[in-house]
Amino acid sequence: MDADVPFEWTTEDRRTYTPADTDRDMQYHTYRHESGDIRLKVAPASLDGEDHPGYALTATTYPGLDLSETIRVRTVLTFERCTRIATQFMDLFSASYDGPGSLEDALEYAYQRTREHR
Repeated sequence: MDADVPFEWTTEDRRTYTPADTDRDMQYHTYRHESGDIRLKVAPASLDGEDHPGYALTATTYPGLDLSETIRVRTVLTFERCTRIATQFMDLFSASYDGPGSLEDALEYAYQRTREHR
């Protein structure tokens, strides 16, 4: 159990690196739900080929399987803000998730409450 994430989640990977074109450190974190059915990633938006500054929060359902799907939840300027949104997403998802049959409902519930409203 990680102290900085809800108890149903674990931190899979944490990396800090410095891209070749800048002297600023960038961070990358992935989190996995205890069911293994969903993974969240907080990473620089540019890693997904976006020409956007800041960090993106993405959610992947059934990671590692052929039927996995990834959605972009939100893009914000700072890593700290993105990890706060990720923690909020984890809490909302866990409150709604009740097994594989409810994965899509829990994902939609958390997504609707953490996405950028326009």
